[in-house]
Amino acid sequence: MRYNYFKQALASIRQQPVVSVVSIIGTALAILLIMVIVMMDEVKVSSFSPESNRDRWLVYKYGSISHDTWGTEDSSNGPLGFNTVKQVFYPLETPEAVTAFVVHPSEAAFSLPGEGSFGADLRDVDDRFWNVMDFTFIAGKPFTRADFESGIPVVVISEELARKLYKSVDVVGRQLLINHVPYNVCGVVEDVSELADKAYAKAWVPFTTTNVGDFSWCDYMGGLSVIILAENAGDFGKIRDELTENFAKFGDEIKLGGWNFIQRGRPYTQYVAANTPWANMNPDMESVERGKLIVFSILLIVPAINLSNMTHSRLRRRREEIGVRRAFGAKRGAIITDIFIENLIISLIAGVLGLGLSVIFALIWKEGLFGSGRVNLEILIHWSTFGWALLFCFLLNLLSAGMPVWKASRVNVVNALNNKVK
Repeated sequence: MRYNYFKQALASIRQQPVVSVVSIIGTALAILLIMVIVMMDEVKVSSFSPESNRDRWLVYKYGSISHDTWGTEDSSNGPLGFNTVKQVFYPLETPEAVTAFVVHPSEAAFSLPGEGSFGADLRDVDDRFWNVMDFTFIAGKPFTRADFESGIPVVVISEELARKLYKSVDVVGRQLLINHVPYNVCGVVEDVSELADKAYAKAWVPFTTTNVGDFSWCDYMGGLSVIILAENAGDFGKIRDELTENFAKFGDEIKLGGWNFIQRGRPYTQYVAANTPWANMNPDMESVERGKLIVFSILLIVPAINLSNMTHSRLRRRREEIGVRRAFGAKRGAIITDIFIENLIISLIAGVLGLGLSVIFALIWKEGLFGSGRVNLEILIHWSTFGWALLFCFLLNLLSAGMPVWKASRVNVVNALNNKVK
């Protein structure tokens, strides 16, 4: 006769409602804490519009340079100059696209002619930016390479900014002032969450229309970051090799002035870039992974110890049933499997509850967790999120039910039937 694990799990909950509810809530809270941490990590690396190709990115956020007159350990670190971008990154042939843009958006004054101004985030980008990011255009289109190279004052604005300025999104061709300089709107895009930290802004202009492209020191460092979009992740090695060759050629030029670029393992994947915040340090992913393992272990083991006691309490009340099954020839392995699966079902019920609570928690307290960025379910929920939740449910069940289930399977039949098992 087929053993109905789901019915047995529900029966166990009904028979011992207090213990079962406390157990479910305890598991749900453990999953809640774990999933909030997972979500905070995933929004940094998972793909979502308009950064839908993060898995194909190689990020060169900052560069490092040293001089022959400095000490061997001394370096200057920061964004790249336009000259470096033009000579090293734009000539790359392997990638699908390469874009350069300012590291962080800046607050600029926006207004219509003859009206008062207000502040909004502006990002200076190149024309290739629109090939790397997948913005959704509501109206118009991005500015072109000709616009960029000629320094034509055009701007792409967000839906929010369009409605604030014009009370409409049908504004292509209309003029606005950015820092009191006239620009013509060429496109309107859907609003972007601040969690998309490379793409986010309220407006995007060619950096050839501002002083970003001209700003540099030593002619090699400046104000630009670079993202290289590979056709697929398998091209990363080839791209790095080509980039090394370009830097070597460029290095022959800059060495005449005593300068040397320090690569520090760049360019990084999005995962490495998100976990390497300092430009003057090499990535230490072993330390990052070790820290995550310690945190997850604590969040699993501590509740597992408490839940183990509750699981043991539930099983003690079922000792007569276990004794009867043993008396009718049930093997220890079958009993272990049956009770373990029943407990796993209860853990999964709690896991679904915990996952739901974690999403609600993240949406309500999004500013404390993610900053002021717009957060929606598309950003928070991926198949990987469900996968993590299921994995942690399984591990928590394994840790909390393992010993009690093993002890229950070894119960003496006579003692169990006489209710004498401790």
